Amino acid sequence: MPLPLIPILIGVGAAALGIGKGAKAIHDNNKANEINEDAQDIIDKAKKRLEEARNTTKTSLETLGEKKLDICQHSLTDFVTKFEQIKNVELESSSGLDELAKFKIDKANFAQLKEITVLAGSMVGGTAAGAVAGGAVAFGAYGAAGALATASTGTAIAGLSGAAATNATLAFFGGGSLAAGGLGIAGGTMVLGGLVAGPALAVLGFVMGAKASANLDNARSNRAKAREAAEQIDVMVTACNGIKERSDLFSSFLDKLNELLRRMLWRLQGVIEESGVDYRYYPAKAKEFIAALVSTVQAIKALLDTPLLDEKGALTDESRRIGDSVNTFLLKA
Repeated sequence: MPLPLIPILIGVGAAALGIGKGAKAIHDNNKANEINEDAQDIIDKAKKRLEEARNTTKTSLETLGEKKLDICQHSLTDFVTKFEQIKNVELESSSGLDELAKFKIDKANFAQLKEITVLAGSMVGGTAAGAVAGGAVAFGAYGAAGALATASTGTAIAGLSGAAATNATLAFFGGGSLAAGGLGIAGGTMVLGGLVAGPALAVLGFVMGAKASANLDNARSNRAKAREAAEQIDVMVTACNGIKERSDLFSSFLDKLNELLRRMLWRLQGVIEESGVDYRYYPAKAKEFIAALVSTVQAIKALLDTPLLDEKGALTDESRRIGDSVNTFLLKA
């Protein structure tokens, strides 16, 4: 082979090698972008699932809170008004269910029940009426007695909303859309069902920034992180669904008990008109009815007082036990 051809062949070989490397780089860049897009899709779908679960749970808690307020303002107010007319009543009656026993309607609890109805009326019809919607989630998630006891008349919901703003779980339920970056919690962290999900939420936006890098290994790492974050988010979705399920259960129980109480209040008026207001002289059937009435109110008060969530946002065992007891009570009613 003539010597002058050697440099030419070397140059051609180098060019071919360069073209090969360039083609591989383009392929790797395209593959990296494809993997990053897949990672982004994983995150977007996880965010959508969480957004939907959060919104439905928030709606469920608001419904429960509004139902509690309505029952306090109307049915329980009517009960207090009518029941106060009766003298010498033994208020130690119990439904006989262990979990409901601590919610017995004795004199102290009757006074508390009366206070709750007054506060509920002021919250709905007073100066804080405009803030009712904002506090409904908190009122649904936590016990009525505890929530209202710390608030002053007329500003109860406003105070409750302020307290809710410092609660990680409630801030999560009320803090704007995830798509808009709203988590309702400083630092982008939340606590829900005992899961500290800050790392998962912090990674929601990492993929777009990572697209600037076409490194194939980085892209694969991004997708692995996206899958890990999606798994953590799905745990939060499951927690939200559990809260919604128990909230809906409490709402259903309150509907049934409220309907029962309304019928009994009509009958109570008849008992007063027929037998007077001195319980000591009531016939046996009237006393049995009064005991059943008190037990019904006792069951309602149990649902009002029992918090669904603890301070970490986890469902309480107490709410599960009370739910079981109220269900048993309704089956016997």
